[in-house]
Amino acid sequence: MIEMRIVGVRVEMPHQQPILVLRELAGPRSLPIMIGSGEATAIAMHLQGMVPPRPMTHDLFKDSLSALGRTLTQVRVDDFRDGTLYGELVFDADVTVSARPSDAVALAVRCGVPVYVADAVLDEAGIVIPESIGDESAESGDADEPATPITDPEGEMERFREFLDNVSPEDFGPEEQQ
Repeated sequence: MIEMRIVGVRVEMPHQQPILVLRELAGPRSLPIMIGSGEATAIAMHLQGMVPPRPMTHDLFKDSLSALGRTLTQVRVDDFRDGTLYGELVFDADVTVSARPSDAVALAVRCGVPVYVADAVLDEAGIVIPESIGDESAESGDADEPATPITDPEGEMERFREFLDNVSPEDFGPEEQQ
């Protein structure tokens, strides 16, 4: 399993499809995940520090876990079959529950736990967003070189937006929501 960081949520045009972007902590690969608008809102609101006046579904689940004395330790995106990503929640005592990756990440941001993706999933569904996207005069670099830490998350999101402007939804597989 490879630890990921949440880059953010983007709406792909013209289909208005929300896409969650995860990126390797120590590597060049990103994992775009098409998600529903409810999950996109839940993730984006929390990442932006917005607190709704009443608990959203993922807040309720987090509060219920706490009330029951359970702890979420991590979330995983552990499989990719027939164009669909599969995830799981990992609780204390290594109890696991199957979950959609979008719901798992929405809960992970609330609980402050790491997100992991199976290496095989990144091999099959991951993409590398070149640093030079949109700058045809720059070289993309050697994929075998060690990755440098991301020091400009806004710039990374802008490069991802440019990348999305140049690809079609079919490049991400079937249009099933994760």
